[in-house]
Amino acid sequence: MKVIVFTIPVGVGNSFHLQEDRLPYFYPHLHRHNEIQITWVINGEGTLIIGNTMTPFTSGDLFVIGANQPHWFKNDPNYFIPTSPRKIHSVNIFFNPTGFISHLLSLPEMLGIKKFVSQTELGLQASKRDSEKLAEHFLKIRNSSAGFRLAYFIELLQVMANLKKWKYLSAESFEHAITDSEGLRMNDIYRYTMDHFTEMITLEQIASVAHLTPQSFCRYFKKHTTKTYINFLNEVRINEACKRFIEMNFDNIGNIAYQCGFNNVVSFNRVFKSIMGKTPKEFIKIYHKESSL
Repeated sequence: MKVIVFTIPVGVGNSFHLQEDRLPYFYPHLHRHNEIQITWVINGEGTLIIGNTMTPFTSGDLFVIGANQPHWFKNDPNYFIPTSPRKIHSVNIFFNPTGFISHLLSLPEMLGIKKFVSQTELGLQASKRDSEKLAEHFLKIRNSSAGFRLAYFIELLQVMANLKKWKYLSAESFEHAITDSEGLRMNDIYRYTMDHFTEMITLEQIASVAHLTPQSFCRYFKKHTTKTYINFLNEVRINEACKRFIEMNFDNIGNIAYQCGFNNVVSFNRVFKSIMGKTPKEFIKIYHKESSL
């Protein structure tokens, strides 16, 4: 999928690129690049759109984004307030699986890492406990140089390959070939939806954002995301609800339903269970039980 194409500035003679960002917010567009991206979010909250799905992210999370996988770390709205003191802080590692690293992956000792690299095309998220463990390896890489940095990078990949509890993020590899202009159109659709999901979005409204008739828009969106727009909109709304449940930022479930764009609690509970596989009450109970372990 050609969205906004990035060229990661991997230095000549380097097998990978490490980049530490301290910014007001993450890059605010859907984009992709040839490199696999490993991101440790030291500080920041929002929604990660990746491939044809999305998931909340918060401080301490660690993600692996596949090569050429469209993605967007969409910060929460309060990061974009001009007077906001909020900042993001992340450490990112980029490496091209077909570049210098491919020679290492051909070695028999690298078989486990090679299998892990092949699994990254769907996007991965580490558990909270594993994220803390991997963060230590990020620091070793960041604080080292030359040969030691490469050695610690390989060590990081081996540790990641040995983990058993990765969460797969995207439902498919999402390799739909569309033009750059279509990619920008998808970016506009995503952005409008993320900015207005608390409101009633009619099919006519979102179709006009894409400069299509409602009927053409339905076909277009289904072709490029494998889901209907209403399903995507519901996922955005439920994703926001999950973020608030995780942060314990709510008075009661009914208020969350209305704040996230639903007309009634019954509809919210039904959609929530269809997407998350559990009721809101079950989600809250299970999440906070696991996070306390």
